Amino acid sequence: LLKRVSGFFNPGEMSALMGPSGSGKTTLLDVLAGRKTTGKTEGTVLFGGVKPTSGFLRRYTGYVEQFDTLVDVLTVEEMLLYTAQLKRPLKESTCSKRAAVDALIRDLGLEGCRNTRIGNAMHRGISGGQARFLHMPHRGICCAKRTNIGIAMITNPRVLFLDEPTSGLDSYTSNEVMTVVKQLVKSGITICATIHSPTPYAFRLFDRMMLLLRGRVVYFGARGEEATNYFKAVPLPEGQMMTSLGEGSNEAEWIVDITTQADRQERREACILPRRAPACAHGHLVPECTAHLMIDHGVVFCVQFRTLKNYKDGAFLGPRIGDKLIFSLLIFRQVPFTLPGVYISTYNIINIAAVLFMWSTLPAFGAAAYVPSIVLERPLFTRQALLQLCLSAPTAGNFSRNDGLYRVITYLVSKMLEELMLAFLASLVFSCIVFYGVKLQGEWVLFWLVYLVTLSCGIVLAYTVAACAPNMDVANAALPAYVVTLLFFSGFLIRSSSMPRYWFWYQYINFIRYAWHAQMSNQFDAHADVLLNGKPVLEFYDVTDSKWANLGF
Repeated sequence: LLKRVSGFFNPGEMSALMGPSGSGKTTLLDVLAGRKTTGKTEGTVLFGGVKPTSGFLRRYTGYVEQFDTLVDVLTVEEMLLYTAQLKRPLKESTCSKRAAVDALIRDLGLEGCRNTRIGNAMHRGISGGQARFLHMPHRGICCAKRTNIGIAMITNPRVLFLDEPTSGLDSYTSNEVMTVVKQLVKSGITICATIHSPTPYAFRLFDRMMLLLRGRVVYFGARGEEATNYFKAVPLPEGQMMTSLGEGSNEAEWIVDITTQADRQERREACILPRRAPACAHGHLVPECTAHLMIDHGVVFCVQFRTLKNYKDGAFLGPRIGDKLIFSLLIFRQVPFTLPGVYISTYNIINIAAVLFMWSTLPAFGAAAYVPSIVLERPLFTRQALLQLCLSAPTAGNFSRNDGLYRVITYLVSKMLEELMLAFLASLVFSCIVFYGVKLQGEWVLFWLVYLVTLSCGIVLAYTVAACAPNMDVANAALPAYVVTLLFFSGFLIRSSSMPRYWFWYQYINFIRYAWHAQMSNQFDAHADVLLNGKPVLEFYDVTDSKWANLGF
């Protein structure tokens, strides 16, 4: 995609990467930022004359993505503080990080929405339909985009990359966004932004521009009269008239229009090479610096900023508690059972086995509630997690394009803690309702432990399906289909001894089977009725292992 691209970007300047669609703007930006994950890259990218490490890129560069990917349950201030806790040095005090967040809020004009929840499509905030076009009365600028810029600036980077910062914004908001970005140049950082169709005002804010066409540099140099004179001299094919650049015309669109009219590659090369050589000779290098390696301490902050916030969200709690509550109340009100030690009738045996089976399958069917947690957070995870693409030593080239706030294991542990802490409490309550409400036998502790472990298996199953599925539709179709196969080979609908030989193995990788067998052993091993004890029941359903052995499996 990119061919013989060279250039430089100076500290204290804002440079634009321009060109028609498909010219390679974002590809070049990703290569410069060390975020290109596909294809083969040849050449060298230097920061201050030094080849950067992955730690340097995470610490001293910021990247503002085209689309705003934020944590919807946090406020603007909490989002910035959450990023600061994960990305700034661990030894830095919380007070210092809060001061940095306050300074960013002040510099980016976020005071009016600092305590506003980011929100999503279901909860109004600064995201969703309101996010990209929320105009503050005092500044009239998009809060979501400014928050994204603040996230990139939280580590005081030396270089800031922006991918289409004005995409989807109206002209007024685009001008405001670029004005804020231009003000950051005063601190001496280097800013490089891809931009497709800037307004005349926004284009005048840039100091330097690089124009790409089909992956090649067409122009690299100062913006303004120098660029205008250069493109006026570009030879065009016979029969094509050069568009005039009148007063009030959009200079950026005029330049791109002239570029796309240039027909022959040889003519472009003849104009490009003499112009590019002297420009590259005047580059300035920033001082050499070393990479700062962050310590992985993200679990605590993920739980603090995301888990605790989710526990206050009804949309998060409802799917995880509602099904269990409804099932418990239905069983408690409608299924009459015997008291401990009372004679077991054949009628009650069938009821007990069926209810224990449904109790064991509930976590598997309820696992669908956990799928959105992974699928919808995938863009956020891709942006924030440190994803190493190969098993070799980490370098700038084998990490995917992200901010590197935490490792994959950090995200996984925090998500499991988020679900298991809630599952622990919920399983205690609902196990008590079912066990004592319908007067089951055996040990309540085992009854609860089996349910908790089965619930954990359901969570892991949902996470696995959600992680492998390309989208929500596939995940929602694949998970129930797999759970149904587990039901057929759990031993209740079809006894183990009646299963076809070629499917006999499937029951041994079926966690529902082990859960149900453990519950059956706990129920019927404890019954000592001399007329009809529990042993024949267990033999009928081919329950041979002990309750603790099934729990272990």
